[in-house]
Amino acid sequence: MRHRVLNFSVGAFVFTLLFCAVFYLAPLVYLVMVALQSSRQFLTNPLTFPHPIVWQNFVNAWRDATMGVYYTNSIIYTLGATVLSVACAVFLAFPVERRYVRGWNAIYLSMVLGFFLPIGIIPLFIESQMLHLYNNRIGYILLHVQGGLTLGFIFFVAYFKTIPRELDESAALDGCGYIRYILQIILPLIRPALATVGIYAAVAVWNDLIGPVVFLANNSLFPLTRGLFTFYGSYQSEWTLLAAGIFIVAFPLIVAFILLQRNFIEGSLSGSLKL
Repeated sequence: MRHRVLNFSVGAFVFTLLFCAVFYLAPLVYLVMVALQSSRQFLTNPLTFPHPIVWQNFVNAWRDATMGVYYTNSIIYTLGATVLSVACAVFLAFPVERRYVRGWNAIYLSMVLGFFLPIGIIPLFIESQMLHLYNNRIGYILLHVQGGLTLGFIFFVAYFKTIPRELDESAALDGCGYIRYILQIILPLIRPALATVGIYAAVAVWNDLIGPVVFLANNSLFPLTRGLFTFYGSYQSEWTLLAAGIFIVAFPLIVAFILLQRNFIEGSLSGSLKL
């Protein structure tokens, strides 16, 4: 009887995994199929495999949407905001968790509240104009630091609890400075957490559409999401080109997740057990 229950549990688990995989991968597979079809095939038989395969859709989408400029902007925004938010989260979370600073509990409470409270778009818009951060790359990057900073702070505080204090004391006795200690000793120990927070922060910046609409007015400063939206307005009837454009936008995130999935899963599981 016990073996039957065990076999049923394993079978149900495998079926659930397969269902989830199909549920999440089916839209991506269909998107690729549409991107590789001709316009005539999509209008007559959109659910069939592409025949012939039209690679030119990706070339046309890249050229017509001027994605080279948008790609450069998105890379600058994503890398800048992700690196800055993760670095600030690490250097803020470590002394707060160790209680090396006064008012650590007030800092922790304010960061937790900042994570759960909604972001005020109108106050940020007014503030960006007052600080001359509106419609420029530096301002746009700074506006996206908050999301990764609050999430990373909470995640790193939980992760630092697993690092013994004796390591801090040993480094201090050896004359290791604070910055060097964080960079050379702490960061290698929290690599899975860095990958997890970095992916979350990068996805939030890369996929943001409201931010470019509100805080950017110059077409040469638009990221991919805003450029794709503009492309849709001009080619809304060309579904194969739109599918190719959507896949071009999503492709870097897919590659990044594939390369970092081991650290991402390890960091997510470890963080969930430590929180």
